[in-house]
Amino acid sequence: MPQRLFGTDGLRGHVNTYPLTADMALRLGLAAGTLFRDGQRRHRVIIGKDTRLSGYVFESALTAGLCAAGMDVFQVGPLPTPAIAFLTRNMRADLGVVISASHNPYDDNGIKFFDREGFKLPDETEDRMADLVLDADHAWEYPPSDKVGRAYKIVDAPGRYIVYLKNSFPQDLTLEGLRVVIDCANGANYKVAPLALEELGAEVIRLGTAPDGLNINRDCGSLHPEAMRARVRETRADIGLALDGDADRLIVADEKARVLDGDQIMALCADDLMRQGRLRGNLLVSTVMSNMALELFMEERGGRLLRTPVGDRHVAEAMRAHDAALGGEQSGHLIFREYSTTGDGLLAALQILRIMRQRGRPLSELADQLVLFPQSLINVRVQRKIPFEECPALMDARRGVEEELEGRGRVLLRYSGTENLCRVMVEGQDADHVRLLARRLADAAQSALR
Repeated sequence: MPQRLFGTDGLRGHVNTYPLTADMALRLGLAAGTLFRDGQRRHRVIIGKDTRLSGYVFESALTAGLCAAGMDVFQVGPLPTPAIAFLTRNMRADLGVVISASHNPYDDNGIKFFDREGFKLPDETEDRMADLVLDADHAWEYPPSDKVGRAYKIVDAPGRYIVYLKNSFPQDLTLEGLRVVIDCANGANYKVAPLALEELGAEVIRLGTAPDGLNINRDCGSLHPEAMRARVRETRADIGLALDGDADRLIVADEKARVLDGDQIMALCADDLMRQGRLRGNLLVSTVMSNMALELFMEERGGRLLRTPVGDRHVAEAMRAHDAALGGEQSGHLIFREYSTTGDGLLAALQILRIMRQRGRPLSELADQLVLFPQSLINVRVQRKIPFEECPALMDARRGVEEELEGRGRVLLRYSGTENLCRVMVEGQDADHVRLLARRLADAAQSALR
């Protein structure tokens, strides 16, 4: 059994393989209901999902467990992760649940939880839930028959989310005259995202909006922006947007079909908020993966970059602790704390479109402010995740790479929180040299961790 049931973004795994099975989902529902009820009133839980076929399995199992524990369940169907965070707050629910494996293929799935304020649960709460789930002898304290929960379908949830998104966009602006390509990854935002953009006046060209339960993230979305880029070039669009399966991350292409990553988007948005005096403390929160150029960008403008471990939950926690207005990840998670408690790809897209409209400049000009340092990232499949410091050969290889960088670059080794991968990142000033050093370190990691 894994050391922790939950990873960096909830429980995730291969469908119908431990721990992602229907009986585990049922026990998760019972555990969550046990921890979040107080017996004095009716309790509400919002459950949303992406478009994976297996979502039906886990939605039903979680609902059964939660209702058996005395919680009323409100099912909203396929909706983005940030929509569930919003609805949990908006409907004064005690808990929000998302069934999704984000950018993973269809045969994976996952379960993650939000508290009543729309924030992901801390490790301690997840561990308490896991203790109940993994205790095969635990005797559940079921409520009496008249206190069993009810299950409801909320059919107008997409409309509520669209209104919320449009309220983040200035009333005096529209998107009329803008041509927007959006790739929804055949995922959770396949309906809402195009509608929201169209209601604001944009001409919308849709990709990845025909989910069949099996094609989520398949050659589309934020992990595969090639189709989006090609359509931007073909249709001479003003911007291209690519979401992932649960729509909490965004990758953007400008009108020249050049892909911008999360660091470039964060630089654009941080600069805009600083110009308005709305970036509290001139602080931007990101992770150890963000490019060195972003750190220098903030310093040159009188701001600073606060780095956290990888994961949008860590970013959100640091933002709360430091009262930061903006945070995100290189992978495209962006959190605008004025509006949201978690990464929201479509909300981030609307903020970029707002900046384009207010400043009257194409995205290519706005995004040229940040010139990224060459960075090479290699994923190494591993058999075991042992502490790096227990691998002398790997540590020697790392020290060798750092010495060759001579203080003009960075090296990062970390394990994926959701897969059996070691992520090797090297950053420096010369692209060819960076790629060579990254390959050398990746080979050392593969030898040490096989």
